[in-house]
Amino acid sequence: MKRQNSPIEAVVLAAGQGKRMASARPKVLHELAGKAMLEHVLDTLTGLEARATHVVVGHGAEAVRAAMEPRLPRPVGWVLQTEQRGTGHAVQLALPQIGDDALVLVLYGDVPLVTGATLAACVAAAGADALALVTAEFDDPAELGRILRDETGAVRGIVEYRDAGPEQRAIREINSGILAAPAGMLRRLLERVRPDNAQGEIYLTDVVALAVADGVRVEAVRTQDPVEVRGVNDRAQLAELERAYQARETARLLRSGASMADPARVDVRGRVHTGRDCFLDVNVVLEGEVALGDNVYIGPGAVIRNSQIGDGVRIEAHTVVDGAEIAAGCNLGPFARIRPGTRLLDGVKIGNFVEVKKSQLGKGSKASHLAYLGDTEIGEDCNVGAGTVTCNYDGIDKHRTEIGDRVFVGTNSTLVAPLVIESDAFIAAGSTITTRVKAATLAVGRGRQRNVEGWVRPDRRKDKS
Repeated sequence: MKRQNSPIEAVVLAAGQGKRMASARPKVLHELAGKAMLEHVLDTLTGLEARATHVVVGHGAEAVRAAMEPRLPRPVGWVLQTEQRGTGHAVQLALPQIGDDALVLVLYGDVPLVTGATLAACVAAAGADALALVTAEFDDPAELGRILRDETGAVRGIVEYRDAGPEQRAIREINSGILAAPAGMLRRLLERVRPDNAQGEIYLTDVVALAVADGVRVEAVRTQDPVEVRGVNDRAQLAELERAYQARETARLLRSGASMADPARVDVRGRVHTGRDCFLDVNVVLEGEVALGDNVYIGPGAVIRNSQIGDGVRIEAHTVVDGAEIAAGCNLGPFARIRPGTRLLDGVKIGNFVEVKKSQLGKGSKASHLAYLGDTEIGEDCNVGAGTVTCNYDGIDKHRTEIGDRVFVGTNSTLVAPLVIESDAFIAAGSTITTRVKAATLAVGRGRQRNVEGWVRPDRRKDKS
């Protein structure tokens, strides 16, 4: 039966302390792939276009709100559960904020890998006369609640592990806890739930048996990938889900045209898009919003964060690219650091131990080794020698250095900003440049060399005394 077009309101349960995490941080703020578990869940919810989202918080409520609110694309309603009396009680606290016309979708802040497709299927299976829940079949269900079915295969209830007998514990189909039901129905069912269990809590799962007793149709939506409904209770489980998430993401990149030396040693911590025929070596980390063009090579140990990488770019080993725009044909590293606000045009070379910050380098320019370029604009076909430093900070303010086209900057030059060096200028090695250099001019800013004859090293002077 197709669900009637009721507005969706989501209730996310995120009040647990997570004692087994052995952490001062609330459990739902522990990160998976560089993002809090709760944030994963809320991001997935955006695809459902819910009318409202209500997050039930308890332990560390203020810390959860403070961490999450700056990251949320739209506001959520915060519901405080001061006393941990079970999942059913948590949902009851949220229901007064939800109208009877809504379809309520209940999910969990510590189940971070659930997909939008599964949530959509659960919502579609529910309706005015139906309650839907998500189930999965585990080889080892451990201490999860078991799905009870009758001889026809229809769901008749859920039994929690602590309340289950040996035969029930042998069941492999588990309850994920994710549930969808009309708000009015859910409200009426929860009013009848009693804490008659080993925990003395109000279980949300008890509404299933009550619904069956009332003749309500209960639809079980079984996910084909049990990993997506696995919850996190300790750090070992979080680590397992991290690897599951990474396997999912690297498989997606492989399908999109990227190759990897070892997919198990590439980490994706954001939204990554790759072109065709890219290659990622071992221990590459991709964070935030990353877009790779075609034929991009990323060497071992490189970190790419919030950056756009053009076609044919080669990023050598242990290079960090953060908040930068790299045009086609550039060559970076090894051991280079490209910091936020950097823009490298076609064919730029940034070599080993070069740091670039908030700067633009024109086509074909290069800084091959051991240099710092900060707050700098460099034209086309320039050469920056080893040991060159732009002195952009005077202790209070930052200042810019502007360099024209075809400028040659010799080794160990110090460029003191604010400074302009016009096109075709030549800076002699070892110079300290503090004033404007005109076009096609040689600038020499070094002390005069003086050779002292008969000079004796201090250690040898002591021998003669």
